[in-house]
Parts: sequence; C-alpha cells; structure tokens
Amino acid sequence: MRKLMTYLLAAMGLTSACGQQNFEDADVNGFATLTNEANTVVLDVRHDNEYNEGHLEGAIHIDQAKEDFMEKAKAVLPADKTIAVYCRSGRRSASAANRLSAGGYKVVNLKGGIMAWTSAGMPTTTDTYEVDKFATKSGKVVKLYALTHASIRMVVDGKTEIMIDPVRKLGNKEVNYASMPKASYIFVTHEHFDHFDKDAISTLTNSNTQLVTNKRCAEMIGYGKAMANGDKLQLADELSIEAVPAYNTTEGHLQFHPKGRDNGFVINIDGLRIYVAGDTEDIPEMSAIKDIDIAFLPCNQPYTMTTDQLLKAARMVKPKVLFPYHYGQTDVSGVPAQLKNDNIDVRIRHYE
Repeated sequence: MRKLMTYLLAAMGLTSACGQQNFEDADVNGFATLTNEANTVVLDVRHDNEYNEGHLEGAIHIDQAKEDFMEKAKAVLPADKTIAVYCRSGRRSASAANRLSAGGYKVVNLKGGIMAWTSAGMPTTTDTYEVDKFATKSGKVVKLYALTHASIRMVVDGKTEIMIDPVRKLGNKEVNYASMPKASYIFVTHEHFDHFDKDAISTLTNSNTQLVTNKRCAEMIGYGKAMANGDKLQLADELSIEAVPAYNTTEGHLQFHPKGRDNGFVINIDGLRIYVAGDTEDIPEMSAIKDIDIAFLPCNQPYTMTTDQLLKAARMVKPKVLFPYHYGQTDVSGVPAQLKNDNIDVRIRHYE
C-alpha cells in the first residue's frame, strides 16, 4: 500500500508528504522568454498524437506516461540546461517536472500547459526539425535547425535568417521552404544536387537576400558572390564568412570533390565561430582552423569521410560542439563515446 501511495503521489505531481514542489512554475510570458534562452531545452511530455497535432518549436518529445520516461530523459536531456516542460493543461508536466527535479534537473513547468499557450496567441508548429540554441559573445541567441542531410538553417537573434545548402527534396524527405521566412543570406558550398537546389534558393530569396557560393555555382545560377578557398567576406557588422578548402584525398574518390573547386565555410556570428565543412575528407588544412565553437563535419564514404576520418578531423579542429552531418546510412552513433575524452560535445541530429 505504501508503494502504491508513493506512486500515486508522484503521478499527481506531489514531491513530498508536505506538498512542496522542487520545480518552478511559469506563466505563458515567462515561459516564452525562457524558451528563447540559449541555456533552455523545451520538453513536450504529451502523447504522440497530441505532439503531432502541434507543439512548441524545437520541443523534444518524451511521453511522461511511458515506463521508460526517465531513462529516455537522461539519455537526451543535458544535465546543465534548464528544462522547460509542458503538457496539455499543466498536470502531466508537473508530474514529469517532479521526477526530473528529483533526477537532478533544473525544471520550469508551463502553468496551464499548451492550452494556455495557444489561448494567448503563441505559435505552435507541426515541424519536427531539431533545434539547438547557442549564445554569442554579446548574448544574442543563435538557433540551429537540422533540416536534412547537408541543409542547415540558422536564425540569429530572431531576425537574421541564414540558410546553408538548402535542398527541397532528397529521397522521401521534403523541406517546405515556403513556410519559412525569406533568407537574409544563403551559403552554398558546391554544385552537387544534395547541396545546390535552384528551386529552394528561389523560394527563399527576396530583394534583400545575399547568395554566397563558389565560382561554379555562381555561374550556374547566374548571380551571387563567388568565393574561392581563402577568401574572407564581411557581410554585416557582426557577421563574416571565410571560405576554406573542401576536397577528397582518397584515391578513386578524387573526382567527386577536386581540390580548389568547393568550399567549406567558417561563419563568425558576433564572436560565435561555426565551421560548416561541406563535402570533404580529413584534409591537412583543417589543422589551421582554430577557435571553433560549433563544427558540422560530414561522414559518408566514398564522397566524404569514414567514421575514423571524422574522429581525426574532429581532433584536428577541436570544436566545443560537433554535429556529424551528411551521414546518409553511415552509423555515427559511436562517435560521442569515442570523443568523450577529447572534451567535444557530440550531438547526433537527424541529418541523414
């Protein structure tokens, strides 16, 4: 009976016999402010069908009713982040918040749940793109969206839209660029169909959009700023880009990405340095790429790197955070453990 009562108390959201809770509650406005902070992870704990009908942008989904809720939570939720949790009305998320708090997490629960959120006119989405947030030196928030394969969306301070290698459709996966804001900048690494898509570029472009690419793509589309390896470009007061080499080195693969044709990019956003490697192997020039906060490194032979090459490249670049991407059917699940002692935070997102 005592065990049953303990379970019922936990399910009702009570943390102790005296009724105290060890998590915070926030109203819609406070919760909205929190979700925009770089140190916050948003968690939806409703059932699958509820999540699929509409959720907060970038929310991780773990059903609190499942027996393995805490197991899944510990596997995907970073212990050093604030967990902003919500459900339909706030009751289930309170229960989840209790368990997460007991597990050592700092948790904030949305009072009134997503019902209060939508009643206040706040946005939801049915998109399932994973979102990571980072802070620049002056505190601007940069959101990184895992769209597909090599396509990355960056949003700076909720205003500046940057698209990397936008491609509308690959296999069965399609990205609806028409539903997204027009791009401030579009960066294209090279001409291959999984990186260069004229239709996607057209959809994202208005009179203010700047296209930056290599010489070959600029010729193919008929406009854009062409950069060669080593070129640097100041795009705005707090935004600059450097084109760096990206090429194959393995015999029999050299024709895919010949040296000197394609670009990788080092993007500096208000002091936050992001390296998007493009299609490349673990080339020696990577050792000169320094002070990288976030790196996107590709992993799929014969076009880019094997997992062993990826590990070598990561140890040359030494980013604080690594996103393996462009990995197709390559198994990159073992990379985080292999780089654990290198103090690199490896995050596996759905860039297949």
